[in-house]
Amino acid sequence: MSESLKIAFYTDTYKPSVDGVVTSIVNFKKELERRGHEVYIFTSGDPNSRFITKEKGNVYIVRGIKFKNYPQYTLAAFPFLTHFNVNKLGIDIIHAQTPFMMGFSSMVIARTNRIPLVSTFHTFFTEKSVIREYASKNRYMRRLFTKYAWPYAKFFYNRCNGVVAPSESVKRVLMKHSIKNVTVVPNSVDLKRFNPEVDGSALRKRLLGSSYKKMVLYTGRMSKEKKIDTMIKAAKHMKDRDVRFVMVGTGPFESHYKSMVKRMGMSDRFVFEGYVTDSMLPKYYAASDLFCMPSTFETQGIVSLEALASGKPVVAADYLALSDLIENGRNGEKFRPGDSINCARKIEKVINNTDAYKVTDQVAKEYSISKTTDRLLDFYKKSMSDEYAHSANKWQFKSKQRSKVKAIDW
Repeated sequence: MSESLKIAFYTDTYKPSVDGVVTSIVNFKKELERRGHEVYIFTSGDPNSRFITKEKGNVYIVRGIKFKNYPQYTLAAFPFLTHFNVNKLGIDIIHAQTPFMMGFSSMVIARTNRIPLVSTFHTFFTEKSVIREYASKNRYMRRLFTKYAWPYAKFFYNRCNGVVAPSESVKRVLMKHSIKNVTVVPNSVDLKRFNPEVDGSALRKRLLGSSYKKMVLYTGRMSKEKKIDTMIKAAKHMKDRDVRFVMVGTGPFESHYKSMVKRMGMSDRFVFEGYVTDSMLPKYYAASDLFCMPSTFETQGIVSLEALASGKPVVAADYLALSDLIENGRNGEKFRPGDSINCARKIEKVINNTDAYKVTDQVAKEYSISKTTDRLLDFYKKSMSDEYAHSANKWQFKSKQRSKVKAIDW
């Protein structure tokens, strides 16, 4: 490579939080740096998160306040001060991972410094159910957020040189809402961490005990939009009673789901493991027979990719990105969203015939870090080119890196 890029990732969520956005950032950062590019993280956090600045790599933390209803996100107090860091570092391209305080500041900073700006649409913050749950308890504020969520999304993303959609289904939604310059760049899965060779036998023995023979796994946030209640109700409908459901993750609805399981008399059939370390997570996939994702909120579904990479079939809601990822009879089964009876039937179909789903890890290989990073760099190249310079109203500018782009061995 004749010359490397200096890339700034702006995000309202980062370590020690664990979610799809953070996983995506970490995976891309690692591979971009392996290829000789420099990646700088600009994120918000509280005093307790300042330890991450000691990790290898450049992380700049803006002090902020935890968003009460969604603690993975921190509202930065003075995000525009990062302008000085960006200017000093000589950043070539800014990649906003979230459209909130850090993302909005990156838009202004990119304009001020005449730096190309791109962004990824990671999450459907525009959905009414999400706004009702997390935005505000005040009904007038909720009404206001609901009314202006998509207009703001259009305002923000159309002021980027390019927009990343993690899947084709998300791209269609964005285009429907008049968001332009959308390119599909899937999130990646680390095939060195998640693969069929991982040994989960000891963990499986502990989780199943002597009363159960099969294991259904869920990993991810314990939140309302993940629709975990569909899976809990499905367990009640299942005829096969020797199946144990293992739940990995934490979140605002964790206690609600635990209470629901208890009320339905299934406390023994469900095991809530809470937070598990990065080193242990692959063993949970390896220990399971199948993975279940009932969410209708996924822009791609990184945890479903991790399950597939681990050689496990996935039973998922037939909605958005999961519809694109899961193929009935090949790498899993899809059920009608919110239909617990249909979900139960699909779980039983797969768990009693797991040998029929043999191409799971082959599908996941299409989402390797190497392949998705190739696509990301192609997207950067296109977004930085003069002929692709953003032309929205007064925000039009041409990249000052024209000569530099031509020198990069992509």
